[in-house]
Amino acid sequence: MPTLAVIVCSTRPGRIGASIATWFSAVASAQSSFDIELVDLKEVALPLFDEPNHPMLADYVHDHTKRWSAIIDRADAIVFVTPEYNHSFNAATKNAIDFLHHEWQHKPVGFVSYGGVSGGTRAIQALKPICAALRMVPAVAAVILPFPFAHIDDEGTFVGDDAMAGAANGMLDELARWTGAMAALRS
Repeated sequence: MPTLAVIVCSTRPGRIGASIATWFSAVASAQSSFDIELVDLKEVALPLFDEPNHPMLADYVHDHTKRWSAIIDRADAIVFVTPEYNHSFNAATKNAIDFLHHEWQHKPVGFVSYGGVSGGTRAIQALKPICAALRMVPAVAAVILPFPFAHIDDEGTFVGDDAMAGAANGMLDELARWTGAMAALRS
């Protein structure tokens, strides 16, 4: 079964991205098209890009980069669970993307975004050209979560509704189709 890396993009204190990613991962597990690997950029703990060689060379000298490379390399598809900061995505996400090159290529990518009234859609639109430049294929279907704090219970758990789960399943179906179609390019 192909592997889907679900990446928690927010690293800030008080974040809800990990809770949203846990909810999405449960939906994805129930959908059963992928083995799920939940990846938290806060735990990956990449410094600002510090490799002496260009990522296109894949000649990594730092252990943190080698670990990050292995995580993305074993994924067949990617989902970014991203907040919207100032009409875009956060710096930790851009930094994590920039550390690698070949590991991203020929993989479908989906987005679970959250924020205020826009639900993080501007973060998705800012991420798409970057993903396309790295030869990833952005899914059209996405999970958009406006005002997500309204769905956090007293224990800090994100509780999605049927419409959100429907959007997640639609995106997962699209990612599964792209993953199969692109498998030959990744081999």
